[in-house]
Amino acid sequence: MSTDVLAPVSTDVHVEEAGDHGPLLLCLHGIGSSSAAFAPQLAELSSYARVVAWDAPGYASSPDPEVPLTLEDFADVAAGLIRERGGSAHVLGVSWGGVIALRLAARHPDLVASLIVADSSPGSGTDGTKAAAMRARATELAELGPRAFAAARGPRLVSPGAPAELVRRVVDTMAASVRLPGYAYAAESMASADLRAELPSVAAPSLVLCGDQDQVTGIEASQAIAGALHRTAFVIVKDAGHLANQEQPGRFNAWILSHLRITARIPE
Repeated sequence: MSTDVLAPVSTDVHVEEAGDHGPLLLCLHGIGSSSAAFAPQLAELSSYARVVAWDAPGYASSPDPEVPLTLEDFADVAAGLIRERGGSAHVLGVSWGGVIALRLAARHPDLVASLIVADSSPGSGTDGTKAAAMRARATELAELGPRAFAAARGPRLVSPGAPAELVRRVVDTMAASVRLPGYAYAAESMASADLRAELPSVAAPSLVLCGDQDQVTGIEASQAIAGALHRTAFVIVKDAGHLANQEQPGRFNAWILSHLRITARIPE
């Protein structure tokens, strides 16, 4: 697919960056989060890579989009961030961020050196019930407001045994990150996504991870991604729910570093 597709929206999104050498690692958060979700990766992996974590358009500190965004638009904005930094990136996507990362790899293959897809799925468009539930979230956010919305949804994103401090951090991050209309555009992009047909065309070497207690997308959805990709490894992260990168950052980061040592030849 052509790689000169330009995003119809600005790439002026807020990012958090750490590290001044090594390969570029672009981090794309889940639908209820922001760059704050990648604090453990910014802190640890920046010794080995230039880590960039975005606030997606319409989230947290990024400006609201001027027009409705599709999954392709989110992928194109991510592509713009990579182009601004030159070369290509290793792209880490969590949940909705993983769906964006996969579409990015199919749409702009020259910009994606490798993929790390965590606790994700081929999209909610694979199931009518899931798609309807995803679309209903925007109405729920409008009715409840960000704080109550986050309090209702956040605790499900980690395992039952997660520390209370982590649960509070997840809820606080969601409450500070989600708002309309950005969240509605994200929910629609997820509800309409069904990546099953394009996954076999993704050429980038990939690492697919999933928390063993993920009750949101679940192990089966991650297995469906891994099984469709041609160059992939699949890892179960022990003692982690949907946000494995936050709940078990040591284990999660170790797998990412191992992947980067292979794909980016980071020295031991």
